[in-house]
This record gives sequence, C-alpha cells and structure tokens, in this order.
Amino acid sequence: MSSFDEAFDALIGNEGAYSNNPKDPGGETMWGITARVARASGYSGPMKDLPRDTAKAIAKKLYWDPLRLDELDARVAFQIFDANYNGGHPVIWMQGAAGAKVDGLIGPQTIAAVQATDPLRFMMRWNSLRLTYFTSLKTWLDFGKGWARRIASNLMKGAA
Repeated sequence: MSSFDEAFDALIGNEGAYSNNPKDPGGETMWGITARVARASGYSGPMKDLPRDTAKAIAKKLYWDPLRLDELDARVAFQIFDANYNGGHPVIWMQGAAGAKVDGLIGPQTIAAVQATDPLRFMMRWNSLRLTYFTSLKTWLDFGKGWARRIASNLMKGAA
C-alpha cells in the first residue's frame, strides 16, 4: 500500500457494503460510513444508495487527513486508518505504539514518534492495543470474531 486510494480499497475489503445490524451501535452503514456521519457530511439519500466515491471523500476528510496519515509509512497508515474508521482511540494507540507521551492530541511529537518507530514493531504494538480495547467492549461477544479476523487480515496486509 502506498496511498490513500490503495488504503481505501483495502479498507472496503474489511467493511463490505450495506449493513443494518440491530446489535451494531453504529447503526445503518454503507461502505462503513454510518448514517449519522453521512448526514453530517451532507448526504441525504438512502444509505443503501450512498455512492462509493462519497464514502471515499468522507473517509479522506474525517478518517485519513486529521491523523496526517500521508506522513507515515503506508503499512502503518493503513492500520491507523482502518481503526479510525472502525472505531476506538487511534491517537492514544498511535502514541502508545510509538512510545510517545500519551495525551490524546495529534501533533508533531506524535507524528515524529510514529515515524521513528520500526513499522513492524509499531503494527504489533498497535494491534495489541486495539485487541485489548475490543475485548473490553460489551459488543465483543457479538462482533469479536469479525474484529479479530479484521485485525488478522490487516496484519497480513502489513507484512506483505
């Protein structure tokens, strides 16, 4: 992976298309974009009809650019992007996986710490933090198997 476009294509492989699982706190989604996020981003049509390009534009604006992922190793950027899209605490995990001060604020020190960390080491630490978070959620019993498979898939992508 070397760009947002490739990362988005890989992400959609994890997300799939339309979903409206009543056990999912995110509710109705298309391309992994929740109805709430789509509406806040100006989309007013049926979620089943959300164009992939609209989802991609939302993903870049909300889940890629704010974390400055263009500045990071592509393998690391994808891991962070996938988690930011899927939910969790990506800035705290970035800081923890990079050994930076954990304050939850993205800035030059966090970016520099991530850049200075070996990508494979970062990904191992990152996914450890992510799995620890997932197993703490009350929805783990409903969605844990899928989340674990998602992380396994992401690790394979990162090791390629």
